[in-house]
Amino acid sequence: MSATPKAMAPDPGGKVIVARYGRDLEDFTVGDVYEHRPGRTVTQADNIQFSLLTMNRHPVHCDDAYSAQSEFGQALVNSTLTLAIVTGLTVDDVSARAVANLGWREIRLVAPVFVGDTLYARTKVLEARASTSRPGQGVVTTYTEGYKQDGTVVLSFERVSLVRRRSDGPEA
Repeated sequence: MSATPKAMAPDPGGKVIVARYGRDLEDFTVGDVYEHRPGRTVTQADNIQFSLLTMNRHPVHCDDAYSAQSEFGQALVNSTLTLAIVTGLTVDDVSARAVANLGWREIRLVAPVFVGDTLYARTKVLEARASTSRPGQGVVTTYTEGYKQDGTVVLSFERVSLVRRRSDGPEA
């Protein structure tokens, strides 16, 4: 039989802070901007494996000799990998407690990404409202930009997520 660990008490004037993964509907404020961290450096293995896993065999992603002759002079990171990484960077702040992603719109690819680039993301809350058909849940619309280590924006998109209210659903 294992003993229950003794609770740790904060110092006088201190408080206990419980780590929380994600946000509930009540935590989203229209106009807030989240700077997502940490970033993610894209490797050659990431690019080749993702491209081949998704059946995208375009040589600009996996043939360095071919890519060297392209207008970019080097292999391009698969744009859907870039979208996946940038979306992943937003999960802690935007969708960790979501019930579902309802969709992406206006996905724009505005600059190339190369192996060795580090991707970061920032997200602005555009709308946060109660769901009309699902009590206990709400709809959050966000605008995200993915950018490289030098600040160059590489893609942007809007995402709509179905998010729990604080009183609805399991704690992570």
